[in-house]
This record gives sequence, structure tokens and C-alpha cells, in this order.
Amino acid sequence: MSLEQKKRVCYFYDANVGNYHYGSGHPMKPHRIRMCHGLVMNYGLYKKMEIYRAKPANKWEMTQFHTDDYIDFLSRVTPENMDQFPKEQAKFNVGDDCPVFEGLFEYCGLSAGGSMEGAARLNRGLCDIAINWAGGLHHAKKAEASGFCYVNDIVLGILELLRYYSRVLYIDIDVHHGDGVEEAFYTTDRVMTCSFHKYGEFFPGTGELKDIGAGRGKYYSVNFPLRDGIDDESYKSVFEPVVTKVMEWYQPSAVVLQCGGDSLSGDKLGCFNLSMKGHANCVEFVKKFNVPTLVLGGGGYTMRNVARAWAYETGVVVGQKIGPDMPYNDYYEYFGPDYKLDVRPSNMENMNTEDYLEKIKEHVFSNLSRTAFAPSVQMQGMCHWH
Repeated sequence: MSLEQKKRVCYFYDANVGNYHYGSGHPMKPHRIRMCHGLVMNYGLYKKMEIYRAKPANKWEMTQFHTDDYIDFLSRVTPENMDQFPKEQAKFNVGDDCPVFEGLFEYCGLSAGGSMEGAARLNRGLCDIAINWAGGLHHAKKAEASGFCYVNDIVLGILELLRYYSRVLYIDIDVHHGDGVEEAFYTTDRVMTCSFHKYGEFFPGTGELKDIGAGRGKYYSVNFPLRDGIDDESYKSVFEPVVTKVMEWYQPSAVVLQCGGDSLSGDKLGCFNLSMKGHANCVEFVKKFNVPTLVLGGGGYTMRNVARAWAYETGVVVGQKIGPDMPYNDYYEYFGPDYKLDVRPSNMENMNTEDYLEKIKEHVFSNLSRTAFAPSVQMQGMCHWH
């Protein structure tokens, strides 16, 4: 640790985030971000970074990606008046997985504000790594909510980064495919997306190996489809070589890392078998490349485990190993019966054979080698997103 340069870290947190509720029985619980923050504070990690409350994103900022009528709808709909918007709810996919709840628009503003401000600080050279655990909502589309996500803070953050950086690499370790981000940048070479996810009869149903981008973006989308039960060792055996190859080939000027916690063992909706340390290894590995990086949250539905992993990963980012003992904190009772900072793998079977992973990896590598090296001057015309 002592050899690497000290990273300047900006961390975004809004104390209101834990007050939003998707509704009873809904798996997405913003409270997990408050639990994570409690650990971050009680482990003393705040001493190693600058903590900010971002200005919530406004409608105009959200429409840098989303359509005006979609954002206008989100800003107006409430549980009280939602019956007046039946057509819009159907059109924008708001209702079932993505319910209308009290404060929905403010919640979207908090999530997006942290990611946009994190990006803006990276742009201005005010930090080396920015963290927004309330971000990472990768399923939201231009004019549609999807998979518990309404406003795509990641796309908004990347658009901000593109004002200063010529190439942005997006890496996604959520158990679900990062479809909204991939779709937004599918036809450009200025953003490369790289998603490792469960594929096959699983939400959102996209992200197969042959989805590689189109037009100018051909070969700039990388998908690594996985099967149930992947463990730390298998994950590392594909994540590290693929990210290394992508880094060498694409040479991004900035990286966005989505750290969805539903790839952890024991997740209520996920089906992977990563330990906390196996998940955190991805953060550690990406950090080693010393590229300006935006670190975001995402899925994660077993609250105590998501909070543990993101707190531990905050430690990884600032270069401080924390745990396994858990300090007393406001949410201590959630972490029983062991009260330790750890998520252990279960004995579930790993359906990803070495042979399967090797084949996919070779395929990904051959796609990468099929095209000229990193994009060059021909992109200059696209550099001005203003």
C-alpha cells in the first residue's frame, strides 16, 4: 500500500437518502446507503476523504440524457395524483417494479446529483476518485423506468466526464446486465461499456456475448455472460484479464465502476456467490490503474451485506483495511448474529466451468483484437456534448 500514490477521495452522501421507501415488500431499500454510511463514519474512514452533500440534479440536468416529457412526468407524479396519469405510467413503465412513491423525484435528484458532481470534481482535478453509493442505477432508459431505476445517474455522470475526457470506460459488476448504460452509448466509441452479469432467464434479458456495439460503437460494448454460483476465484480469473486487456486496448482517460452488491453471496435477488473480499477485489484492481475513477453503488437487496461491502470498499478506495470487528453503530442489530464485517460464500454450486469461462474470455479477446487500436483523432467532432 505504501508504494501507491495517495488518492484524493471525494465521497457524496445525503442524509435524506434513507428516508425514501419504494413501498412495503419492495426489495430496493435506500436505507442500505444510510447503514453503509454509519459504518464509514464509525470506522473513521471520513478522516481520509472529503465528504460532500451534492446539489440535487434538477430537471434540466436530467434531460441531458432523458426526454423532457419523461422527466416532467417524474417531477409531477405522486402517490396522491397518480390516478390522473394512467397513460404516462404505462408509457414510462412506472407502476410495478418501479412504483410511484413519496418523494420519488427528490430521490432521483439525490442519486443523480452525487454522480454528476462526482464527475464534475474529477473533471476539475479536485479528486482522483469520487464515490456515490446512492448512484449506479444502470437500468433507467432515455424515456423509461426499469428495474427499480428511474433516472440514469451513470449516463448523466459519463456525459459530464465526456466534456473533459476523450474516452470513458464503464465497468459493471452488478449481477444484472448494465443495459441502460450500454444502450445509451451503443453507437459511440467515446464510451466503452464492460458488464459482467448473470445471463439466461434473468432480468433484464440482455447482455449476451454477441452484443458488441453498432456503427462507430462496434466492439465498444463488452458483455461477459455468467451462470449461477460464480465464486471469488472464478470471478477473478475473468475480471482481471478482461479489465487488463480492455484498459490496454482502450486506454480510457476516466473510469466509472458500478459496484452493484447483488452479486454478493446470499443476495435476495442475485444468484452469485462472491464474498465481500472477492467483490472488493474488483474495486482494488480497478484502482491500481491510477485513472480518474467514479465509484457507484447499484443493486443489492440483502441490506446488511450491501452495507458491509460498500463500507469495506470505501476503505479499499482510501487505502485503509477495516474489520473484521464491527464498531457499535446506529444499525448494529442488523449485523447479528456475528456482528462482523464480512460476507462469506455459501456452498452453492458454481455452474461456471473453467472451460466455459475460458471460451467466453477468448471470444471477448478476439472481439477486442478485431478492430483498430483505441479510437483516435476521428472522434474530435463528437467531443462537444454541450
